[in-house]
Amino acid sequence: MRTSGTQAIGIRTPIISPGDDLPTIVVDSLLAHILESGQSLQTKDIVGVTEAVVARAQSNYATVDQIAADVRAKFPTGSVGIVFPILSRNRFSILLKGIARGVEKLYVQLSYPADEVGNHIISPERLFESGVNPYTDVFTEAEFRETFGSLQHTFTDIDYLDLYRNIGDNIEIILANDPCEILKHTKQVIAGDIHTRAFTKHRLLAGGAEAVYDLTDFLNKPVDGSGYNPAYGLLGSNKADEERVKLFPHSCADFVQTLHALLLEKTGADVEVLIYGDGAFKDPVGKIWELADPVVSPAYTRGLSGLPNELKLKYIADSEFGDKRGEDARAAIVERIAQKDANLMGKEEAEGTTPRQLSDLVGSLCDLMSGSGDKGTPVILVKGYFDNYASS
Repeated sequence: MRTSGTQAIGIRTPIISPGDDLPTIVVDSLLAHILESGQSLQTKDIVGVTEAVVARAQSNYATVDQIAADVRAKFPTGSVGIVFPILSRNRFSILLKGIARGVEKLYVQLSYPADEVGNHIISPERLFESGVNPYTDVFTEAEFRETFGSLQHTFTDIDYLDLYRNIGDNIEIILANDPCEILKHTKQVIAGDIHTRAFTKHRLLAGGAEAVYDLTDFLNKPVDGSGYNPAYGLLGSNKADEERVKLFPHSCADFVQTLHALLLEKTGADVEVLIYGDGAFKDPVGKIWELADPVVSPAYTRGLSGLPNELKLKYIADSEFGDKRGEDARAAIVERIAQKDANLMGKEEAEGTTPRQLSDLVGSLCDLMSGSGDKGTPVILVKGYFDNYASS
């Protein structure tokens, strides 16, 4: 029996710069790894490329002033509110600077005790002990500080209320979990959330808002020569410097197909390819649900569509072959896998397997491998992902 299963390998590349031929760089880096390691590229291997270098190679950037111009075009006069933005220096502070620069007065409504992706202003324990009802109670910033005291984040030591308020002299912060609370201050609103934005917009419009946009509505086309993302706008962007953001990459399907074809040409292997962003998993200590991008993978080849079709091996071993040991158990399990149904959805023998999209699972694996720091591996090679215990 082969002893190895799935392997994920971080591939180092040169520093990617705007305008670089990224498919060629990825292929050259993989070929260098193959030469160094003695491995070969196999059909059904997976190559993941982080969205960050795809966007960087595209030079997909926008300035704070370009964001402000787009905001100003949609809200020419009056005050504006933004509800439920996430708490992030990297993800949102630079966007807030642009939004504030484009309006006369900006009300920022934060959810509490945490934002949408699990960044906490206060702990759930402090909320419980306070006797505050998060479904109904509304606070000004001063009232929130008086009620809860120190608001420094556990890991970053950042006071996000202070950070956001000081981004512009026209910003006022309120804290409430009903999005319609903002309508007491202004009828012009931006839904700042990511995965719940459609429902938030629906509630705001039903509550009497006159103009409602979400972050996908800004920079979804070029503004004064800026980058853009037609599907996600400002969602998925990251701080590039104090006056620019790097947007989520566009034309992702074209990139994936180009890289797939080039790998096939250079290696003869029909590999799967995806672009990955934030993984979809929750940190058990910090409570942060990592996915601050709109999707885990904005584009992938056909073999990464759909869900896994896997037996729950430990369940089968107990329920069907609990009386077998050693080679007899192995042989029985191998035969059982060979005979499994083509679609195990809802079947008892698949109970406990996670019904998640393949692209989300593989993209999360890639994100965990490459990390967000200085590993320098924006390309991940995954081998044996489609293997199972019966694979030779």
